Amino acid sequence: MFNHQDVPFVPIERESIDGVRYYKVFGTEELVRMPSITSVISWRNKDKFKAWRKKVGEQEANNITRKATHRGTDAHTLIEEYLNNSDTFSDVLPLSQFLFKQAKPDLDKIDNILCQETALYSTELGIAGSVDCIAEHTGENGEPELAIIDFKTSVKPKKREWIEDYFVQCAAYACMLYEMKGLIVKKFVIIMTCENGEVEVYEEYDKSKYIKLLIQYIHEFVESKLREYAKS
Repeated sequence: MFNHQDVPFVPIERESIDGVRYYKVFGTEELVRMPSITSVISWRNKDKFKAWRKKVGEQEANNITRKATHRGTDAHTLIEEYLNNSDTFSDVLPLSQFLFKQAKPDLDKIDNILCQETALYSTELGIAGSVDCIAEHTGENGEPELAIIDFKTSVKPKKREWIEDYFVQCAAYACMLYEMKGLIVKKFVIIMTCENGEVEVYEEYDKSKYIKLLIQYIHEFVESKLREYAKS
């Protein structure tokens, strides 16, 4: 059984405008639309994504993207239900069941859960997003530590240098959590469960490195949008 802490968060509505996801946050006087951190990261990688689609072909790219989306969504659903101490689980494809079941030993290192699939935002950074999980995680040092935890699925584990964006996303959630609740996480954790039968857990303690990168990502995104508005 997983323990859950009573940390309330206000529900936030989402909407998409021109392919960008925004969160509708009510400030002191008016509604503010904040872009999601996932949209900021996707925008930064748009040229790489376009090049990849051109390389593999539109149909194959659509097939790969669709499969990855379904795989990730279903696995996330099962993980959320498991961490919520559910007695029943959603009916999903066998692959997603496999990915979930093999990740269980690493999921069992999570406890004292503050929230799951929860919308957060930062007025200082002007961004928002939905975090997979904030909880204590017992990692390599054997000590439970408050962490931003992100769940990923993949065909096979990725090299650490390939997942910079994952840690930047975690940094965004850490900043949002501190601004909203005054809580400081100790580390970022990526739990990646893969089709080849491996589960890789990446832990990152150098938070300042990824917060600096986060600010760079946001700056580039804002500058790009300002240029688009100037042309329109």
